[in-house]
Amino acid sequence: MPRVWTPCVGGTVVVRRTVERATEPDALGEFAASEAKGLWMRDFICPNCGQRLAFENSVCLSCDSHLGFSLEQMSFLVIAEGGSTQPGIVLASDYQLCANRILAECNWLVPVEPVHRLCQSCALTRTRPNDADTKALTAFAAAEKAKRRLIVELHELKLPIVGRDTNPERGLAFDLLFSEQEKVFTGHDGGVITLDLTEGDDVHREQLRISMGEPYRTLLGHFRHEIGHYYFFRLIGPSAKCVAAFSELFGDPEVDYQAALDRHYKQGPSEGWEQDFVSSYASMHPAEDWAETFAHYLHIRDALDTSAAFGFAPAAALYERRTLGPCGFDTLIEMWLPLAWALNMVNRSMGKDDLYPFVLTPPVLDKMRFIHTAVDELTSDRGRLAAVGH
Repeated sequence: MPRVWTPCVGGTVVVRRTVERATEPDALGEFAASEAKGLWMRDFICPNCGQRLAFENSVCLSCDSHLGFSLEQMSFLVIAEGGSTQPGIVLASDYQLCANRILAECNWLVPVEPVHRLCQSCALTRTRPNDADTKALTAFAAAEKAKRRLIVELHELKLPIVGRDTNPERGLAFDLLFSEQEKVFTGHDGGVITLDLTEGDDVHREQLRISMGEPYRTLLGHFRHEIGHYYFFRLIGPSAKCVAAFSELFGDPEVDYQAALDRHYKQGPSEGWEQDFVSSYASMHPAEDWAETFAHYLHIRDALDTSAAFGFAPAAALYERRTLGPCGFDTLIEMWLPLAWALNMVNRSMGKDDLYPFVLTPPVLDKMRFIHTAVDELTSDRGRLAAVGH
């Protein structure tokens, strides 16, 4: 299949493949049927009065309705004290906010049960600060807020989210720890993601970003990076065929990690790393290259979906408008590049740094395409998806 390399905005290069575009009538029908739902993925509204809502709302500031977020319906529902249920309304006798509604400022709905339940996101946290550590708990709430956005995106992408209650050995869990009390290393190990909660302090995190020469550092970015390690662990690592394909693009994942880490922090990234990696940290080891590229894939998909919901990206950028086939990834990138350029210019007009301060070179795009294909193939195969989801 021939390739055409076309320079684009911001010094980025897009890989275009010339292909015949085939349209399946059934697929078009499915997309048309879901269009009304898809257009509101990030532009949430109050079911009672139509007021626009942010993802963090638990009360409508217009009509004072109490609200809760439903992951299954991807929308906010009014929690009514009485009366009859109807679309967009649930009864307080049946549903309430997550048990972490105060501790983690969680606004997700859970069924009313004798023991107050945690929502789907909060239930994945295995370890948190103790109730007496108020400073750590403030950072914990910020981390849980970022984690909820991560879980929604994984749900939208139809990636399996399997907790330790379902799979005690390989399920996903989060240890959110505070390094002022103990030594904490942010990372992933066997399905457990550990995050140092001091990253929730804006001043501390910004100091780290500057000292490490990073253009971007956020709690959500940390979560997206570490979840990349988790999905390598679940999707790529168990398959010799997938590992072989991975190695062709990223390198040998079995290269001594500690030696690579020591070399990176002693000597820095190799000269010219910008040509092959999305960040300097990605150049440290193939595993980190995968995780960094995976995080950027999530950055791009979520930013595109939000932009499409508000009308400044094509409707094809919505999660529900799946970009299928060999041209699917290139279609996403062709939508992303002008949007990223425009958003960067808007930020500059406000005296802010670029929203997306990265360059996507051809090797980086090839790696990201590999990730897109891996996600697409998994979520399109019900049998494999069911197997991974246990």
